[in-house]
Amino acid sequence: MAVGLEEALEAAGEFGSEQRRLTACLVLLQVYVACQSMLIVLVGAVPEYHIDQVGLPASRAELAKHIHFADNFTSIVTEWYLIEQEAYKVSLASSLFFAGLLIGNITFGPLSDKLGRKPVYISGSLTNLTFAVGIAVYALLGYWVREWRSLALVSNTPGVIFLLLSFMLPESPRWLYSQGKMAEAEDVLQYIALGNGKERLDLKLKPSAGTLRKDESAPGILSLVKQPVLWWRTIILMYIWYVCSVVYYGLTLNAGELRGNLYLNVALSGLVEVPAFPLCMFFIEKSWSGRRKTMACFLIFAGSACIFTTFSPNNAGLLFSPTWLALCGKMMVSAAFNILYIYTSELYPTVLRNAGLGVCSMSCRFGGILAPFVPSMKSLSPSVPFMVFGISGLSAGFLTLLLPETLNKPIAESIEDLQSPKYQVLKNEEAAEQTN
Repeated sequence: MAVGLEEALEAAGEFGSEQRRLTACLVLLQVYVACQSMLIVLVGAVPEYHIDQVGLPASRAELAKHIHFADNFTSIVTEWYLIEQEAYKVSLASSLFFAGLLIGNITFGPLSDKLGRKPVYISGSLTNLTFAVGIAVYALLGYWVREWRSLALVSNTPGVIFLLLSFMLPESPRWLYSQGKMAEAEDVLQYIALGNGKERLDLKLKPSAGTLRKDESAPGILSLVKQPVLWWRTIILMYIWYVCSVVYYGLTLNAGELRGNLYLNVALSGLVEVPAFPLCMFFIEKSWSGRRKTMACFLIFAGSACIFTTFSPNNAGLLFSPTWLALCGKMMVSAAFNILYIYTSELYPTVLRNAGLGVCSMSCRFGGILAPFVPSMKSLSPSVPFMVFGISGLSAGFLTLLLPETLNKPIAESIEDLQSPKYQVLKNEEAAEQTN
């Protein structure tokens, strides 16, 4: 019998054991990526030091004789004396990591719409939660492995495992269906059903109105520019992704600059994100808040917390201490980041969803490249980094209010759906039902 994709997915048990295995893989991957993004915080940590002569020695060999580091752990700073004029190299190392992620977005984002979703790892909100746990795991790892080369080796070894696991992932049946590859989609659905312990499915997928003809090219990034409704959304979303990345990674990498124990601060920087997940999941499903208002509020709160940090004295109580306010800002921007993945996906039609996410993620990586240098702006004034974070968060929060709400509204499958009167009528009818 001919059925639609959603019916076929339900029959195959889309969220059964096969999906749970995939989710477990993504969870572990997020822990690994979290360790990679945080690597420079401990590997590039700068302990207290003093130089027992006036002015810096001319050569590195002379500097080694006159500089004394206070702590006993090793880092690239203590080994290569990356202080004063050489300190920028620590931030540069972190920026290069995010530059690599940018190259990955540019390369694999558009390709995944042509070749499939399998080569690309796109987080869901659940895996973002484990990213926070990964930061805490890395802090514990750094506490036990003090030699920086050993720490880098231990942190990078799991990457080989994930590379091998990626070959076991099936292709996305939704993508195959949107591309008109019905036979391949049916094969994957059979694979999912068997993996979930179900009998072989007796079904045939109905062709989708938005599937491609053989003589028709797949919509790409240029389609985001051609459609006015899409390019306006894309510009706003690119800025919001950029800001979320700058503030999130800036506050994360700034954990090493906070007062107190280095390893505890790094762990708290990750664990403070854990409450962000249930918070955002609660609010985005409520009709009175939805995706748009919830994300706007979290970004505005994150920006406000960062600005208040600049006016908070170091001897303030726990509730208004700079460290506590910075952690609150981190929790809020983390919640906004969780929502952003869901919200962005719902604002694009299926055939352009990955292209839209790829462009937004590319903007996100530009934010990640610049984020390591923001904490170093404290050389201008101690308040400058948090003012940058604060103003960025506030501006992104207010811009979010210009986007449409997507809660309980139909998601377009094709570009034509965005413009068809039938889709607009359905959209208005479902919105009215939710109001009643």
